[in-house]
Amino acid sequence: MHVFSDFLQEYGSSLLYALVTAVFGYLGVIAKKLWQKWFNEREKERAAHTVVKAVEQIYTDLHGEEKLQRALCDLEELLNAREIPVSAPELRLLLESALAEYNKAFEKEPKAA
Repeated sequence: MHVFSDFLQEYGSSLLYALVTAVFGYLGVIAKKLWQKWFNEREKERAAHTVVKAVEQIYTDLHGEEKLQRALCDLEELLNAREIPVSAPELRLLLESALAEYNKAFEKEPKAA
């Protein structure tokens, strides 16, 4: 028991510092991953809204599937430039969501009788 006590007196504080550093380092990595995920999701939504507005204004001669394909290409290019990973189904969902909000903004409220 005397050996263990001497060991803790000699190296206890160093071991404690190493343990605390490891724990806070691990918590920092987790915090970074969570922040990056939140930031990427926010950027994806903002980029989708920007692309929908731009496609609606720029490509007035395109309709339906052609306009959707143009929007998908533009959104993918924008997100790739920002090094934000995104899958093809997610691109479509982001655009559909942004388009629904865009269309809802231009809906006219029914008049009360």
